[in-house]
Amino acid sequence: MTPADLADIVARLLAESAERRGVDDLRPSADDVALERPRSREHGDWASNVAMRFGKRLGVAPRELALELADEIGKVDGVKAVDVAGPGFINITLEPASSGALAKRIVDEQGAFGQGTALAGVSMNLEFVSANPTGPIHLGGTRWAAVGDSLARILQAQGALVTREYYFNDHGAQIDRFSRSLLASFLGEPTPEDGYAGGYIADITARVVADYPGDLAAIPRDEAQEVFRAVGVELMFGDIRAQLHDFGVDFDVYFHENELHDTGAVDRAVARLRELGHIYDADGAVWLRTTEFGDDRDRVIIKSDGEAAYIAADLAYYLNKRERGFERNIIMLGADHHGYIGRLMAAVAAFGDTPWVNLEILIGQLVNLVKDGVPVRMSKRAGTVVTMEDLVDAVGVDAARYSLVRSSTDSQLDVDLDLLTRRSNDNPVFYVQYAHARTRAVARNAEASGVTRERDGVPVFEPGLLVHETESALLGSLQQFPRVLTQAAQLREPHRVARYVEELAGAYHRWYDNCRVIPQGDAPIEPVHNTRLWLNDAVSQVLRSGLGLLGVSAPERM
Repeated sequence: MTPADLADIVARLLAESAERRGVDDLRPSADDVALERPRSREHGDWASNVAMRFGKRLGVAPRELALELADEIGKVDGVKAVDVAGPGFINITLEPASSGALAKRIVDEQGAFGQGTALAGVSMNLEFVSANPTGPIHLGGTRWAAVGDSLARILQAQGALVTREYYFNDHGAQIDRFSRSLLASFLGEPTPEDGYAGGYIADITARVVADYPGDLAAIPRDEAQEVFRAVGVELMFGDIRAQLHDFGVDFDVYFHENELHDTGAVDRAVARLRELGHIYDADGAVWLRTTEFGDDRDRVIIKSDGEAAYIAADLAYYLNKRERGFERNIIMLGADHHGYIGRLMAAVAAFGDTPWVNLEILIGQLVNLVKDGVPVRMSKRAGTVVTMEDLVDAVGVDAARYSLVRSSTDSQLDVDLDLLTRRSNDNPVFYVQYAHARTRAVARNAEASGVTRERDGVPVFEPGLLVHETESALLGSLQQFPRVLTQAAQLREPHRVARYVEELAGAYHRWYDNCRVIPQGDAPIEPVHNTRLWLNDAVSQVLRSGLGLLGVSAPERM
């Protein structure tokens, strides 16, 4: 019996209690039933405070409601005991066979275990990374690559129809600075004061020169700069795409900002907002009345010189996404973009949509690279910032992705290079991957010793034999996987999956130290050994699924 099964039962009993008392407006669901693992296993497998949450609404003392619910829960098949503690905590102990049955279910369902339907059919656009094509991806963008791709996988595991999108900033002043930097490099001039430096500029310059069919030095300066702009940006963006692919991140859509301006999308967005009555003209400029929707001031969309302000592209881009049919749009931005939230949510409301529903904005904090206890400040290639390439070269893709996903994006992150290159249990990615490799070694050794999950095509599985305290703990950890995935999707927090697989790995290692799958010496193979192999393989499957959702490999051997 999984927590979801138990929550469904408690919700049904609570609804029946409300009906008996004539409380018509209480229709609880499984989501309303909080189930937690007790700190002490002596208090059972699961505990719930549901009676304290709903007692007042039902007009009954929480402890009285708890006793009523406990009496009914105790009649459910698979429940061994129920008791009420304190003011109304309900502690539930399951029959070993009921808990143990989960192991076979996980193996039978394979990768489907843990997946849900909470977001079934919801069309979602997830925009992340979107680094300017003026240089390699820095550590902040690398964090979003790992987190964004993991979040997309988790949302898909809940049934969402996710489109990964990269917003290609190929319009504006930063592209001019990039092309002037390439030209200066070609001509042997100093880097422009507002330009870009680093070894990659010389690399791109040489490749542009190699691709150009003629002599760049023989054409006028402004024409040469235009060549560097067109070819250089394309080469830089090609490098970015290749780096992301090698990092395990591929996008479904690469959307060019220039398209918004070239196709008249900005004009259409302004016209739509004018029709809705939220546009006004003042001082020769076109303004959006965002203060009506909670912004601290109104925003200029078209400046007095006729040029579009930055927010104009944001308006057109959001409208474009909605016209493409995306119900939910999620944008991941760095901490330096926190000030954009108010104006973007006001724009969403101005279009008649619902802020934080049709558009969500996730803000990520900074990332620091640390080696020998000292921050790593410079990149050999970029010259000014540490890049994705630097991190992957130092620790590999798996360690890089895992280290960037396992912490909440709300917190600043220090990535310790010394720790991530260590092959020990202090290294969290090694700890989890080693647990998976160990499950596969156990399975190989079991096969060599004649311990199998089936005999003559019939499963050998007696879940009531899984009675050791480490088996109970391990099964309890496995039971939490579906709920962890649901919460990670709802809260947009992939780090919950990373923390979960670490806890599961710990429970497995403790079980491995106490329970044998293979008989000792010449002892005969008994059903408990076959049953434990099912449990071993169930852990293997969940670790593999969890790591897969993070874009991290699950090695067979280490």
